[in-house]
Amino acid sequence: MTVASSIDAQDRRRRLLQRLAADGHLRVEELAEACSVSTMTIRRDLQALEEQGKLRRVRGGAIIAGPQEFGLRAQRAAPAKRRIAEKLLTMVPQSAAIGLDCSSTIYRMACELRHARDLTVLTSAIETFQALQDTPGVRAYLTGGERDERTGSLVGPLARRTIESFQFHRCFLSATFLDPRLGASEATLEEAEVKHAIAAASEHVVLAVDAGKLGQRGAPARGVSLADVDVLVTDLDPTDSRLAPYRDHVELL
Repeated sequence: MTVASSIDAQDRRRRLLQRLAADGHLRVEELAEACSVSTMTIRRDLQALEEQGKLRRVRGGAIIAGPQEFGLRAQRAAPAKRRIAEKLLTMVPQSAAIGLDCSSTIYRMACELRHARDLTVLTSAIETFQALQDTPGVRAYLTGGERDERTGSLVGPLARRTIESFQFHRCFLSATFLDPRLGASEATLEEAEVKHAIAAASEHVVLAVDAGKLGQRGAPARGVSLADVDVLVTDLDPTDSRLAPYRDHVELL
């Protein structure tokens, strides 16, 4: 390898890490096009960065290695999360109970519940619970349980028992990835169990993911299936071609 090509590789990998920090995930095909190199080159870059412990390769791309602080997750893909939150707010009922997971996407929605009336909220996220404390018209509950340091979710038997004592009109969940055949996948088995419990206690299940999570696999735990989901909410227009694989399975918003 020449000095020039070595510098090019270093610069490209630095830019890959910057993009990963901003988006939380990378796709090989998109990176190859953006960097004007082959997919094989990008895969070599990702392998090198994985060996340095800076990311984890998954099918078709890579994700951030290790646990991420909630504040960093909340900042990632912020414009997409704002668009999703705007859609979710139109689905929040009045005089009812809802369940919220620990995701930063759902946290964004919770921060905007200023016009809620007689709303009971149970969440597995300490940050979401804290954000709701000064919200008029909202009575907020926390599941309790052990905090999963990898995801920030409260998990375990106590969390599940608390969830099972509620009856939700609607729940709002997100996912690490969403595959049209396999459904949602989650970062840990413990978090997946909590989300399954919230969905099981709900009349209607709303799943919210940004476009970058669509068609992806790689997270180890199986989340809710599309058969369990009533509405899929993304930052895309419902007619977007990227949603075509999901159109026959679930209502799109």
